[in-house]
Amino acid sequence: MKHLNKLFVALVMLAGISSQAQDSNNPWAISFGVNAVDTRVSAASKLEDQFSEFFNAKDNWNILPSVSFVNVSKYVGSNFSFGVTGSINKLTKFVNPRVGTNDYTVTNPGDVNYYAVDGVINYSLMNVIKSKTIDPSIHVGGGYTWLGDVSSAGTVNGGLGLAYWFSENVGLSYRATYKYSFEDSRADMPTHMQHFAGLTFKFGGKDTDGDGIYDKDDACPDQAGLKQFNGCPDTDADGIADKDDACPDVAGPVEFNGCPDTDGDGIADKDDACPDVAGLKSLNGCPDTDGDGIADKSDKCPDVKGPKENGGCPWPDRDGDSVLDKDDKCPDVKGTVANNGCPEVSDEVVKRLNDYAKTILFDSGKASFQQQTYPVLQSITGILKEYPNSKFSLEGHTDSDGKDAANQKLSEDRAAAVKNYLVENGIDTSRLSSKGFGESMPIDTNKTKAGKANNRRVEVKLVK
Repeated sequence: MKHLNKLFVALVMLAGISSQAQDSNNPWAISFGVNAVDTRVSAASKLEDQFSEFFNAKDNWNILPSVSFVNVSKYVGSNFSFGVTGSINKLTKFVNPRVGTNDYTVTNPGDVNYYAVDGVINYSLMNVIKSKTIDPSIHVGGGYTWLGDVSSAGTVNGGLGLAYWFSENVGLSYRATYKYSFEDSRADMPTHMQHFAGLTFKFGGKDTDGDGIYDKDDACPDQAGLKQFNGCPDTDADGIADKDDACPDVAGPVEFNGCPDTDGDGIADKDDACPDVAGLKSLNGCPDTDGDGIADKSDKCPDVKGPKENGGCPWPDRDGDSVLDKDDKCPDVKGTVANNGCPEVSDEVVKRLNDYAKTILFDSGKASFQQQTYPVLQSITGILKEYPNSKFSLEGHTDSDGKDAANQKLSEDRAAAVKNYLVENGIDTSRLSSKGFGESMPIDTNKTKAGKANNRRVEVKLVK
């Protein structure tokens, strides 16, 4: 029996160390308190008499005035739990059967020590009755009981229980267990009732983030959160859990997945290229004041419509000839639409050019200019600059004096000399060509001095 006492003490210590909760969140529980042993049920022969004094603690119950039982149990699912109960007591009240018509008598069997170890399968009815504090239960099981140093027997057990939970983890519990003895002799081991009353502590549930929601029910077990979001946080307090919030640090409405819309244009700030100014969805939330399809921030002329190709500004027409600069080949000179914005060279202009050309004087037999010719060349240059898109041909001619070959070369050199002067003074070389015709194309007789002078010439012709 001494070894049994040690075993019981060890069981109590183990229970005290590892006891935990009694539901799916807290799967372990420990109960401890006092127990009472009542032999009245086996003293009565009739069933109605066995429980007639069920709560007659004063006359029939054996109670130790100290902690005398401990139960350790584990939740196994579907409202069931399995546990082991160890208990000690001392029998000072033994109810004896009636003799004849006499009443039941209670005697002291000699302060007999009582020890029991029982396995318990418990079914909680708390979820059935949908209560959060009242926890009725039924239980069955079996165990082994020792009386004194010589008597022992196995028992089959069953009974009812009731617990009141002050909190999720602490409750006051009571259990009444009918223990049917397999021992033939009642004197050796009577069938009896054992009552248990004490405190029950439930714990063992894991709550990693300490938010009061157990990991198994916590959608965010590593982050402290709120119960309404299954344990997930709502950092910006906008009613949307961070895990579902596209902007968890800034409050925003549900329709934008928790993101704000500062300018109220229906586009969340995170997707809005202009979050502080109401704008258009087609322009990523930016405004388009002039309605030209170009966002103001990219529009060089935000108040005036213009094409994208010109940065949102209208095309200019610097010379005012109704041909836009982009299409105007002469943007600084007024021209005609038909000539792509460039002025058209009239017959009168060609006549003026050739009137000047007739007065170009060369040194005799050379392609060098006489001094008085330079003002004439400058005048020709000025006229050509008025028509920057027009092309001209410079044609040289000689009289019939001298050899044909020499006259041909001289005519070419003189035409080229005029071209070179014009190029040197700002006329694009691509606009000019030169060639010589020698004495082949006279416009007057070569028999007179005056006729020969007319034949020595440079003509300016418009290239169309």
